[in-house]
Amino acid sequence: MIRAIDAITRGAAILAAWMFFSIGFMVTYEVVMRKIFNAPTIWVDEVARFFQIWAVYLGCAHILKRGKLITVELFTRSFPPGFVKCCSCIALLSVGFFSIVATYYGAGMVIESVEMGRKTSTMLGVPKWLTESAIPVGFGLLTLQALAELQKQFSPSGSRGAGSDRGASA
Repeated sequence: MIRAIDAITRGAAILAAWMFFSIGFMVTYEVVMRKIFNAPTIWVDEVARFFQIWAVYLGCAHILKRGKLITVELFTRSFPPGFVKCCSCIALLSVGFFSIVATYYGAGMVIESVEMGRKTSTMLGVPKWLTESAIPVGFGLLTLQALAELQKQFSPSGSRGAGSDRGASA
C-alpha cells in the first residue's frame, strides 16, 4: 500500500512539474502576443492561474515524502533519535489531521459550487469547481502520504520516515 501511495504521489508531482513548466510557456506566449503583436489573449491568465493552483496542491504530498517541509535542523541534530522520531510522528499526525479536515471542507465547497453552478467572473466563465477540486484532491493525497510516512516510521526496514529519499530527484 505504501508503494502505491508513493507512486501516486510521484505521479502527482510529475504532473505538477509539467504544469509549472507549461505556465512558463503560456506566460511567454502572452508576453509575445501582447508586446509584439498587440494581440493579448483572453485565456492565458486564467489557465495559468488554474495550473498554478493545481500544481501547488498536487506537489504537497511529494514535498512531505521527500522531507522538504520546514524543519528546524538544529532541533533534529541536537536531540536523541528516539525523541526526534517521536516528534516526527506527532508532526505527521498533525499534518494528517489538518489534511483530513481540509479535504472534508474542500469537498463540501466543491459540491456546493457544482450545485449552485458557480463560475469564474472572467471572460472564460470556467466552473469554479474545476479549480476548487484541487483542495480536496491535494489534501487527500497529503493525508495518504502522511499516513504512509507515519507507517514508514515503524517499518522494520529501519527509519524510513519523511525525507528518506531526500537524494532522489522529482
